[in-house]
Amino acid sequence: MAIALADLKVACSTCSLRELCLPVGLTPKQLESLDELVYARRRIAEGESLFHAGDPFRALYAVRSGFFKTRVTTADGRDQVTGFLMAGELLGIDGIGAGQHGCDAVAIEDGEVCAIPYAKLEETARRFEPLQQHFHRVMSREIVRDHSVMLLLGSMRAEEKLAAFLLNLSQRLAARGYSARDFVLRMTRAEIGSFLGLKLETVSRLFTQFQKEGLLSVNRRSVRITNVEELTRRAGLHC
Repeated sequence: MAIALADLKVACSTCSLRELCLPVGLTPKQLESLDELVYARRRIAEGESLFHAGDPFRALYAVRSGFFKTRVTTADGRDQVTGFLMAGELLGIDGIGAGQHGCDAVAIEDGEVCAIPYAKLEETARRFEPLQQHFHRVMSREIVRDHSVMLLLGSMRAEEKLAAFLLNLSQRLAARGYSARDFVLRMTRAEIGSFLGLKLETVSRLFTQFQKEGLLSVNRRSVRITNVEELTRRAGLHC
């Protein structure tokens, strides 16, 4: 059944995620212009790819609902997970420099994204300085996140990696109004292992260990952080 474009269109001015995606302080007129910029919402089914490595870069995608993973294929043919993105975060920034995407973006549950044509975004950002500054901050945040991932994979022990991963996920969910202590992991243990550079068996063992030690309560994919302070210490971070 065909879906009318008007039914798919998302108004930035009424979107509950706008403060995560867009700068604050825009006037109603500026928000109206952004409504024209974000031209459609796209539904992505679990397992479906939003874009593939090598695809021409044409748009950024603001995640409206669901979870996505980014992945690259290594020289020996393995899929390596490089990130997990949730509502209020942007997909596609990897394509800005080269003009083509450097990774695959795959839905790990049913979700929706708002498509933002990059050429129109640049044009609009030149007219609205707050928007331009905001997207510079977003790109800077992505660089910092990539740097943090490199540190996570290169300098931490296995238990530090998993503890830091869970704390980061907790903080991001809390910023979106969800519980920081009780949440459902949308990704599999294998996907977590791929992202952290750990074997599946190691990830499963660490979840069991953390539960026995009273840091977590785990029921399949449901996780409750029961000792934030100790989990923070295990991650090598300060409370």
